[in-house]
Amino acid sequence: MIILLVAINAKYVHSNLAVHSLKTSAGEWQDNVLLGEYTINQQKDEILREIFLKKPDVLCFSCYLWNREYVDEIAREFHKLRADVPIWLGGPEVSFETKEFLEERPYVKGIMIGEGEDTFRELCAHYAVAFGEEAVPDKEAIMEALGKIRGLAFRDEEGRICFSPVREPKDLSAVPFCYDDLKEYENRIIYYESSRGCPFSCSYCLSSVDKKLRFRDLELVKKELQFFLDKKVPQVKFVDRTFNCDHERTMTIWRFLKEKDNGFTNFHFEISADLLREEELELISGMRPGLIQLEIGVQTTNAVTIREIHRTMQLERVKEVVGRIRQFGNVHQHLDLIAGLPYEDYESFRHSFDEIHALWPNQLQLGFLKVLKGSFMYERAKDYGILYHDKPPYEVLSTKWLTYEEILKIKKVEEMLEVYYNSGQYEVTMKLIQARTDSMFDFFLSLGEFYEAKGYLGLQHSRIRRCEILLEFLKEDSAIELWKEALLFDLYYRENCKTRPSWAMDLTPYKEYAKRFREKGKLSHLEPFHYRMPEKSEIGGKELPKRSKELQWVLFDYEERDPLDHQAKVTYVNTNSEA
Repeated sequence: MIILLVAINAKYVHSNLAVHSLKTSAGEWQDNVLLGEYTINQQKDEILREIFLKKPDVLCFSCYLWNREYVDEIAREFHKLRADVPIWLGGPEVSFETKEFLEERPYVKGIMIGEGEDTFRELCAHYAVAFGEEAVPDKEAIMEALGKIRGLAFRDEEGRICFSPVREPKDLSAVPFCYDDLKEYENRIIYYESSRGCPFSCSYCLSSVDKKLRFRDLELVKKELQFFLDKKVPQVKFVDRTFNCDHERTMTIWRFLKEKDNGFTNFHFEISADLLREEELELISGMRPGLIQLEIGVQTTNAVTIREIHRTMQLERVKEVVGRIRQFGNVHQHLDLIAGLPYEDYESFRHSFDEIHALWPNQLQLGFLKVLKGSFMYERAKDYGILYHDKPPYEVLSTKWLTYEEILKIKKVEEMLEVYYNSGQYEVTMKLIQARTDSMFDFFLSLGEFYEAKGYLGLQHSRIRRCEILLEFLKEDSAIELWKEALLFDLYYRENCKTRPSWAMDLTPYKEYAKRFREKGKLSHLEPFHYRMPEKSEIGGKELPKRSKELQWVLFDYEERDPLDHQAKVTYVNTNSEA
């Protein structure tokens, strides 16, 4: 008997914790379980071919927003080829409105609803009997046995949709650790779960549906984290929905990571910034740069919207905490905003964007509301006048407060934000732009509209070409010489460019001078500037730097990079050379 668990991930670097956890939980049937991990970047026919060649007796898919359409098509085509193979689905994308889902997909045998570890193990045992080499039970007996497995919705022999009893939440400490062998995780992110459920009730999130908050035993957590540290895993992402909801537990784990730090592994946590206490902030301030990174869901700064979506957030405390952590200079911070929430119109979202951008996080993710089945937002969609896509990821099209035309404008802002801010490749230029404008939202929108007018949107551009487009956009600005130098600084900040940009100064007259300051055998670059650029700790004032007649030479050292953003170490070298 072969049971194939299939995961179709968003990117190759991702791994699927669910299928690995299910396989490890299969108990005595573990050797009968095969894993197939693919990505949405692969051709569907390629995935179908590989699944077919594995010759499964039972086929199971892990379903999420990003892969549901892929799973639908592959499952449908596989059923044509092997109608004798039962197809099962599981995951958050199929755990709600399961009856309607199955009625629309006659090729799917059933759905594992909610937590799957125990359900899957019992399903394995069921099929071990059904496919046994000895006496095969009659179909009626098999279906009767299937109905005794908790947490299932399935189709019986007459095509009727049946539901077995609901499965109670599992003791998280009883879930087996699934990472004993890390060979298949090379160059991939490790996902780790130390808690399930969420104490909050955000109306757009499915985590709020599971009110049974459970924690994995702390001693077990320490043992497993030590395993990752010993193996020098590059990054471990905690999938806990609000990692710091328990202060003492948070302190225990963070103290452990600080004490056992191997100088290499990074740990990612999703937290509520306003819940952090002084003791936690003090602990964070003393951590190795890059030991932890924090994802903080702000979503909006509109007080009415915050109340309406059932969030519990003290905005001023969030700002204070984010600002203090930024000053520590040792933690990458990723802040989230959501467009399309109730009671937030275009101007309100613009304000939310500028207010959070002013905190200068390492990344600011601008997302769009997803109306997820099973969420409170889904139940209230008509009341809010929300129009959204019928197919995953069910993204908002418009609301009572936000038109589709305004959504399209925000999407232009999102694209420019990703290119020029979140990439981290134009840090200095963006700091200076922020000093120049009253609204970074307006800046990104104007830049996006410029891209659209010139036909640049949707095309692949090199870093130097992105710089040229920005200079083209800013060509009438009185500070154009500053923008040229800022972009040149940003280029060499990240890498020693093989191709020197067209707008850069001719360095031929300074070759001998440059040799004196470049350390022998060291990977570095020396470049002159008329402007002194903002320091890494600065987030930009309201005054632009003054042009100096005297050249200021900057040494970019690529062997001593910042552990957070991988920018080169910068040293200013004094000289009396005149421009």
